[in-house]
Amino acid sequence: MKQHILIFGAGGFVGGGVSRHLSATGHVVRGVTRSPESADRLRAASITPIIGDLENNLNALAAATKDADAIIYAAQLHPDAEHHAVSVLLDAIAGTNKRFIFTSGTGVFLQRTGGAWSQDSFSEEDVFTPEPLAARRIEVEALVRAAPKRDIHGIVIRPPEIWGPADHGHVAMTYRSVAATGTACYVGEGLASYSNVHIEDIARLYALAAERGEAGALYHGVGGEIPNRWIAEAVARDLGCEARSVSAEEANDVWGEFGALIMASSSRSRSPRARDELGWTAESTDMLAMIGEPRLKALAESAPPTN
Repeated sequence: MKQHILIFGAGGFVGGGVSRHLSATGHVVRGVTRSPESADRLRAASITPIIGDLENNLNALAAATKDADAIIYAAQLHPDAEHHAVSVLLDAIAGTNKRFIFTSGTGVFLQRTGGAWSQDSFSEEDVFTPEPLAARRIEVEALVRAAPKRDIHGIVIRPPEIWGPADHGHVAMTYRSVAATGTACYVGEGLASYSNVHIEDIARLYALAAERGEAGALYHGVGGEIPNRWIAEAVARDLGCEARSVSAEEANDVWGEFGALIMASSSRSRSPRARDELGWTAESTDMLAMIGEPRLKALAESAPPTN
């Protein structure tokens, strides 16, 4: 059934991928973005752009929910600003039974293993110890999942690492480590793993959730997982260099403090609820399929980013 869908964060990697998929499958999509350049890309994909900023134009953007059957929140804001924005948007649609899909992430149960393996792999309803940096995000998840009490069809999607045609994530960061050190780096034992999913697969999960996701539901979407050392070894083979372990201190020099945290941590997840309730499965399951792409090889020759 064709829906009118409003997407916040449509200029980003996730929101853009979801917007294009929904538009290509027959939905009427409006996308909120902050830049004219992103707006032009949305128009090219038959998406109606709305230029605005959730921090500076929140009330006006909340009013735009009036004409939507479903709202997808895929914006990236500071935790406090995110909490405020979602609260205002939920207030705007209370009593309408509109669908509101909030994008969280499996970083909420990130485990700081120092590069070591973790046996823990979390499904949607498993209990976990929250990552302290994600405390505010977990509060937002709870707001959205409780929204059915206000006659809002609230749903949370927690993607793992999302890969595809972009220059972020573990593979890109490993190529960048070659620019910084001449070697493909991993932290400690290199057995830390972050579950992953291709952008086109996670976009299909959003479409299914918008169509028939349960009110108050939480869905994961997992395609695979790869230990960081395997990524480094694949990059090393591609570039003809060595793969090597780095300490936490050197990792900070290579990737910055937050990047080093991600590269040293595990966040393993499973998605039984998405599979059982929505019939969702991932079609692209090997993130190492990106190895050798020219855009990634170029990162090994460029200056590393600074945090």
